[in-house]
Amino acid sequence: MTATPPPVVSRNPADPTDVVARVRPAGAFGAADAVERARTAQTGWLRGGAAARSEALAAIAAAVESAADELAALAVREVGKPLTEARAEVARTAAIWRYYAQAPYEPVGAVHETAGPAGSGGSGLLLTRRRPHGVAGLITPWNFPFAIPSWKAAPALAAGNAVVLKPAPEATACAQRLAEIVQRELPERVFTVVPGGAAEGAAVASAADAVSFTGSTGAGQAVAAAAAARGIPAQAEMGGLNAAIVLPDADIERAAAHLAAAIAGYAGQKCTATSRVIAVGAAADPLREALAEALRSITVGDPADPATVCGPLISERAREHVGDAWAGLALPAGGTVHDGPGWYVAPTLAEKVPADHRLLREEVFGPLAALLTADDLAEAVRVTNAVPYGLVTSVHTTDLDAALGALDELDTGMIRINAPSTGVDFHLPFGGTKDSSHGPREQGRAALEFYTSSRTYTLSPGKTM
Repeated sequence: MTATPPPVVSRNPADPTDVVARVRPAGAFGAADAVERARTAQTGWLRGGAAARSEALAAIAAAVESAADELAALAVREVGKPLTEARAEVARTAAIWRYYAQAPYEPVGAVHETAGPAGSGGSGLLLTRRRPHGVAGLITPWNFPFAIPSWKAAPALAAGNAVVLKPAPEATACAQRLAEIVQRELPERVFTVVPGGAAEGAAVASAADAVSFTGSTGAGQAVAAAAAARGIPAQAEMGGLNAAIVLPDADIERAAAHLAAAIAGYAGQKCTATSRVIAVGAAADPLREALAEALRSITVGDPADPATVCGPLISERAREHVGDAWAGLALPAGGTVHDGPGWYVAPTLAEKVPADHRLLREEVFGPLAALLTADDLAEAVRVTNAVPYGLVTSVHTTDLDAALGALDELDTGMIRINAPSTGVDFHLPFGGTKDSSHGPREQGRAALEFYTSSRTYTLSPGKTM
């Protein structure tokens, strides 16, 4: 007799007694069945034409905007996102759907000249054309519960694919509410959510025609390996260990404000958060003081309060993980766990961190950063590059030559000059190097290419002239 699987449960991280969602998991069979049903629905979705797809995506954008307050409140409650950031995420989500609503009208191919002369096999047409894969399987995390599923689903749908979304258990209610909005504008089964955990994610990756993943490195590598074994396209975004380089000529107070926001915003639960700060030369002492003060001034508390910058961590386990990471280190700021309900810690800065410490090798995913020093920019670049990840680096300087030099030497997918490591534009390619990313880039036009494959057509005349 098969045991009944436990329900998928998500809790309010600011008040763990508040159960936000309790649903039955789809199971591996249910997830695979959802993919097959989506595959049947995809044909009609594609044949409906560009105008129908464009109108549907535009309608979804409008519906997201209409439900903005409700969606932001749900993100605050289910994943502890501070209200100001939650509102910004919902606005970004609507913009993503509106951006891709124009994509169905984009050219999908080109006409090429034949190689030979006319009359000798050279007449006719050579065409290239991009076509959807079929069903896009999306496996998404909890930290951007509306934006990440949207920046994967919108381009996939615009290109004519159907979508099966397997969200993180912690963001189940957000995914289901997004599905309600999206499904109202689409044919049945073109967009499906399958709640669950690792088993459902593996089933989606094993059945879909293309798979896009965001989450941990281990899980992403497993998804990429499964996709490679089946010969299907895969992309995996797997986190970062992002550095901020601060040169002596930088505006130290401004840089410290940027760094504090990138370390502690949303309790550091972003793959683009800053987790290493590299002070170059004479910047070390003033930056230590300014950054410690900036972190101490960060508002920690109820994510429903518009003034809150650093809300709770997503779970008790996550809080323990962050506390373990700073244990035994010198801490110019933070290093405390807040009492009371909710999984809160203070924004924390560590220094004199041993080179082999986990804080310099692993993504901790909390409001914690290591302060390091370098004699010059060349050493700072070497330190930045000497980790398994390569997602984003910020460089703070007024020296244009130094900034341009860093662009050429840093081994990261995204580089931001005089700006926080967090906050990327949704219409530009997103992704990193090494263990941060696998496969093609997300977002922008790059996403449309990932969700389609190129076909080459040769059209020769039926009769010789």
